[in-house]
Amino acid sequence: MLTETAKPSRWATLATFLAIQAVLACWWAAYYPGLFSRDSVLYLSHTMVGPWVSDHSVTYDALLWLSVRLTGDIGAVTLLQTTAMAATLTYLAAALKALGAPRRTTTAVAVLLPFLPPVGAFAVALWKDVPFTLCAVAIAASCAGLAATRRLTAWRLAGLGTLMLALGLFRANGFLVVGVAVAVLLVVVRGARVRLALVGLVAAAVPLVLSNVVLPRVGIAAPSSTYVYHTAFGDIAVLYRDHPELFDDRDRTLMTAVAPLSRWNEGGTCHTINPLIWRRDFSWQQADAHASELLELWRRLLTERPVDVVDARLCRGSIAWNPVQDEWAVGGQTYHFSRRPSAETYVGPNKVPDYPQRWMFSLRPKSAELYRVADSWLLASAEPGYDWLLWRGATWAYLSYLTAGLAAWALRNRYVPAVVAVVAGQQLAVLANISAQDYRYMATPLFVGMMMAPLLVGSLVRVLRGARRPAGEPVPGPEAG
Repeated sequence: MLTETAKPSRWATLATFLAIQAVLACWWAAYYPGLFSRDSVLYLSHTMVGPWVSDHSVTYDALLWLSVRLTGDIGAVTLLQTTAMAATLTYLAAALKALGAPRRTTTAVAVLLPFLPPVGAFAVALWKDVPFTLCAVAIAASCAGLAATRRLTAWRLAGLGTLMLALGLFRANGFLVVGVAVAVLLVVVRGARVRLALVGLVAAAVPLVLSNVVLPRVGIAAPSSTYVYHTAFGDIAVLYRDHPELFDDRDRTLMTAVAPLSRWNEGGTCHTINPLIWRRDFSWQQADAHASELLELWRRLLTERPVDVVDARLCRGSIAWNPVQDEWAVGGQTYHFSRRPSAETYVGPNKVPDYPQRWMFSLRPKSAELYRVADSWLLASAEPGYDWLLWRGATWAYLSYLTAGLAAWALRNRYVPAVVAVVAGQQLAVLANISAQDYRYMATPLFVGMMMAPLLVGSLVRVLRGARRPAGEPVPGPEAG
């Protein structure tokens, strides 16, 4: 039976969830069935026309396929995403309050967050990155609960393992995020380290085994070589543009078999690989056929000019570490969302496969008024002056680390850094290997960092007041403010 003190907390949690869901439902109605991208076209093409390919997320493709089979449309996927988003933000808010974050302020942030386009519009985007991000944020919430209780129970470990497994199922680089996050947790957590390491290992390995061994046996093709190694091809383009003297006649002949040398030169912007691989004169078929030779060229360049290759990676991964965009560089601006009325207008005429369900990839708002308000708000938020605050996750990654350190000091709780373990994993994974300055790649730090803002303020007040607890004293209840 619930106690009198437990009832208000549970009712408050339910009210928080419903408030967030109501806001996200408005975004869903405004942008029904969802916001599109080039990837969105590929998702449905894989499932409706075939062949199924695991270069994106088979799990997310399957959700779209199931939505079409059961409802005849794809809007059920984005509606499900809004509910999952509301549940995840509510979960994180509750966990942070249990850890010591101010209750009312944390609840207010959770309820206001979905009004922001990086949260509300993102929730209704047809991207595998949406469930991926929600799993990562849920990991942060679970770790906040771990920090509050200072105990890694078997149930919490199982939950973390499930969420980490889902990361790899929704994005191919999920295993990198898991690896870094588990490494951080092994430093922070006392006890159960062997079990934690094993859970992390299994969660990272299973998606790789599925993609490369299991799925091809059931007719789902493995990712193409170009999809897997496209960032290495981007490095080659950068070095060709900046240091053409490094390439001999044999190298140029190899590159010409894939694309004209002018394409390699024009695609050599370090901020993005899009001007290289997403042009008509770049042949993915030839790139796949010559993938081993191109990789050998890349290895040679890495050996001869390691600093230049690393510089190219740091430039392309600047979405992970640089709080501001480079407005003047090709591909240097942060990419947000496509606001075009259909996927066909996004990827270009006649590029959407001809199949009966192609009409689904068209914007069909449930409310013209909600669409007008939402679209105006989304357009206003994309102004360059707001980019560092609303769209660049690096800003919030640094603030989340500051919050974790300050809260650990103020609360005398060594487990608090566990909350940002997944943020560190996301940041380092993106820094190591990413294709463009795309907001979605660093959405997790933005969500977690914004939600931790009240904890930052509360911890700072504790420190300034000298209100540090003596070692061994139980964690006080969350503040009311």
